[in-house]
Amino acid sequence: MKTFFVVNPESAAGKTGRRWAQISAELGKAVGPFGHGFTERPVHAVELARRALHEGYDCVVAVGGDGTVNEVVNGFFEDGNAINPAAALGVLPAGTGGDFRRTFGWELAVPEGARRLARPETRPFDVGLVEYVTPSGEKARRYFANICSFGVSGLVDREVGRASKSLGGRAAFFVGSTRALLQYSDRPVRLKLDGGPAQEFQVTTVAVANGRYFGGGMCVAPDANPSDAQFDVTVWSGFGVTDFITKSASIYSGEHVKLSGTKRFRCKVLEAESAEEVLLDVDGEQPGALPCRVSLLPSAIRLKG
Repeated sequence: MKTFFVVNPESAAGKTGRRWAQISAELGKAVGPFGHGFTERPVHAVELARRALHEGYDCVVAVGGDGTVNEVVNGFFEDGNAINPAAALGVLPAGTGGDFRRTFGWELAVPEGARRLARPETRPFDVGLVEYVTPSGEKARRYFANICSFGVSGLVDREVGRASKSLGGRAAFFVGSTRALLQYSDRPVRLKLDGGPAQEFQVTTVAVANGRYFGGGMCVAPDANPSDAQFDVTVWSGFGVTDFITKSASIYSGEHVKLSGTKRFRCKVLEAESAEEVLLDVDGEQPGALPCRVSLLPSAIRLKG
C-alpha cells in the first residue's frame, strides 16, 4: 500500500521527533518508500491525513498517542463522508497513554510496529461520530476511533493536563481521576438507545465504546470489538473517590462489570441530555458538553494490522 506517516514529534515526551531518523530507517526497511509529515499545531494531523488521502495514499499511519490517532481518523472524512472507504488506518504507538493500542495488544516497540504495518492484511474498522455542543454553545461534530464518554471523565481530561506524566500515562490518569472525583458528584442524565424510550441515570461516567480501554488502561468495556458494528455502552453510577481507589484493580482488569454500580448496553446510536453541565471526553480530549448524539459508522474505513 502507498503509505503516509503522520508524525507527532512531541509524542513520547519528544522522543519521537528526536529519534525520527532511526525510526524512519526501520520503517523504510519494512514498508518501502513512504511519505511523512510532522504535526506543528493542534488539528494539524487532520489536515495532513486528509491531504495524503487526496494525493492517493491508501494507508495513513498515526505516529503518536491517542490524540494523534483521533485527529488522523478525522482526516479520513470530509463533508460527512469517507474520502476513500477502502483506505486503511495504521498506528505506530508512541504516546504516554496508548489506550487505543491496548484493545489490539500492540506493543510500543518500533520493530514490532514496523513488522505489523508491513503485513498486507487489513480489517473493517467501525468509526464513531459524536455531535455535541462546544463551550461557546455552538453545535459541532467529531469522529472517534476509541471511546466517547461523558461525566467525570470530562473533568479527568482537564486534570490530567495538569498532572505530571513523568511517571507514565497510567499514573497521570490515576492522579487526574482522583482529583476529578474529589470535585464531582453524580449528575442526572437521560439516555436513549437506538431511538428507544428515555432512561434516566445518576451518572458518574457513561462510556460509549468502540475500543476497550480508556483513562490510561482502564478496561471500561471488556467485550468491545471495533469491527462488530455495535457500541458497547458502560454506565458507572455511584463511584466516588473511595471506590476508585479500593476498586481500581477491578476497573483496570474489566471485572468492574460484576459490580452493582456498573450497567452495560449495546447500541448503534446513543442520545444523551442533562439539565446540568456534563462534560465530554472524546479519545482523551475535552471538546464540549451534553447534549450529544453518538452514532456508529460500521466498517467506515479499514484498519492495518
